[in-house]
Amino acid sequence: MKIAVVMGSKSDYPKLEEGIEFLRKYDIEVIVRVLSAHRTPKELTSFLEEIEETVDVIIAAAGKAAHLPGVIAAQTLIPVVGLPIKSSTMDGLDSLLSIVQMPKGIPVATVTIDSGLNSALLAMQIMTIKYPKLKEDLKAYRKEMADKVLADDESIQ
Repeated sequence: MKIAVVMGSKSDYPKLEEGIEFLRKYDIEVIVRVLSAHRTPKELTSFLEEIEETVDVIIAAAGKAAHLPGVIAAQTLIPVVGLPIKSSTMDGLDSLLSIVQMPKGIPVATVTIDSGLNSALLAMQIMTIKYPKLKEDLKAYRKEMADKVLADDESIQ
């Protein structure tokens, strides 16, 4: 079980950290890289070639023009989860639109702005097709969330 997390800038890491820790908690190997679609295109392509047979899902985080998830999706058949990062100019809307508006034939799954945990959860859900244990792990996680809400509800009555 392996996920690659690629970000366009090291400054994106704090948005990914919670999701990376979550994946590792469930014994999913996580490869973390900083590679830019624009500044290191050769290195990005080389990395994608290296992981083609070993990685189950790629999480790609990018801000502003946010081309990284699409450039990755164009070069691999590994499912790509795009994580838009809030930029300084449009509060992440520019990133969200860049990732979600992929051309026909090159899909990128997209989660909410700055949601590293949701990107990890979606990647994990995709992997349940191949790894049934992860389905059980996610069921338990959702039960924990429900139990917390019910406990909160009980505490205010």
